[in-house]
Amino acid sequence: MDHVLGFKCSLCGQEYGLDEIEYVCPKHGDMGNVDVVYDFKKVAKKFGKRKLAENGDHSIWRYRALLPIEQDSPALPLQIGWTPLYRSEQLRQFLKMPSVFIKDDGRNPTASFKDRASSVAVVKARELKREVITTASTGNAGAALAGMAASVGQPAVIFAPETAPEAKVAQLLMFGAQVLLVKGNYDQAFDLCLQASREFGWYCRNTGYNPFTAEGKKTAALEICEQLQWKAPDRIFVSVGDGNIISGIHKGLKDLHALGMIDKVPKLMGVQATGSAACANAWRHHTEKITPVSAQTIADSISVDLPRDGVRAVRAVAHTGGAYITVSDDDILDAMRVLARQAAVFSEPAGATAYAGLVKAIKSKLVERDETIVVLITGNGLKDVRSAIRAAGQAMKIEPTLDAVKQLLQRVGNKPD
Repeated sequence: MDHVLGFKCSLCGQEYGLDEIEYVCPKHGDMGNVDVVYDFKKVAKKFGKRKLAENGDHSIWRYRALLPIEQDSPALPLQIGWTPLYRSEQLRQFLKMPSVFIKDDGRNPTASFKDRASSVAVVKARELKREVITTASTGNAGAALAGMAASVGQPAVIFAPETAPEAKVAQLLMFGAQVLLVKGNYDQAFDLCLQASREFGWYCRNTGYNPFTAEGKKTAALEICEQLQWKAPDRIFVSVGDGNIISGIHKGLKDLHALGMIDKVPKLMGVQATGSAACANAWRHHTEKITPVSAQTIADSISVDLPRDGVRAVRAVAHTGGAYITVSDDDILDAMRVLARQAAVFSEPAGATAYAGLVKAIKSKLVERDETIVVLITGNGLKDVRSAIRAAGQAMKIEPTLDAVKQLLQRVGNKPD
């Protein structure tokens, strides 16, 4: 990997060679997130707008020259990334904003954004010849890792809180992972996963802790800019839990800007549930000190007491001139309905949180009507059917007769909803 210089601690700035550390800066323990540092002169020789235009591989591997993997490492045999960026005219009219785009990462192989990070982690585990790969997850990261690992026959162990949605646990099991449901919350599952990986020598994919997760996640930023013909949007709305997605998006935008491929870095708008708002709290108080909360929200994928990538998540918003927005669970449920009915995008609660943030930003006049906006949807609604039913309501039961249909239509105004 001659295009990768090493790592740099996001907290103290200490630089390390690729062989000096594996996960985090030793000065700060498990919270010492590090950034991957590139030699952009070398990257530029293999990476650019013209080379990408000639590249027929429409997956995250089209960006391998800007990923921390060996250039000849085999890609996973799945279609990961290059998810659609929708122009929903109906949604634009509904919002009265002409330039709103929906990036639907629920279209990835395991139906979530987390496939991006997990695919890079699996490639790294194979490069390092590690026999087992593990992660802690509320469901999506684990399902992504289980699926990516299954595609190449890599054993995986997943730690998840016992409250994880049944559909997500079913994915883990179907992909053949060893699933350990922890009688506790995500943070406890995270810590137990770290202990187990150290004890047994497993390769740990944990969000934020593994420096390559953000590198996989940054590919969404690369795609957004390329799909917009290299004209960076004004703002990107991102739901925030552990903080690694928004920090990854920020990293991708900074990399593109350093390479001269975009002329500005968009404002990043972090959206958190009011019941899980540690990063938003820190941003409002103009501090990078992340104070844990007791997380409670319908959006399980972003329900986190102590964000493991919180500092970089706060910086992503502060350094781009964006803002943090908090939304209620009712706002999230409403966002799920609107996305489905106005744009035909079926989102799980965490994904819809980003759209709920846009709605609140419009009402609060935080955005201009003529801005180009991208809303990142991070997971499919089938991940959490129970919440989807709460958002959509129950189906109506009738007798198997035409008269029953007529009577129903009369009650609802002769027009299906």
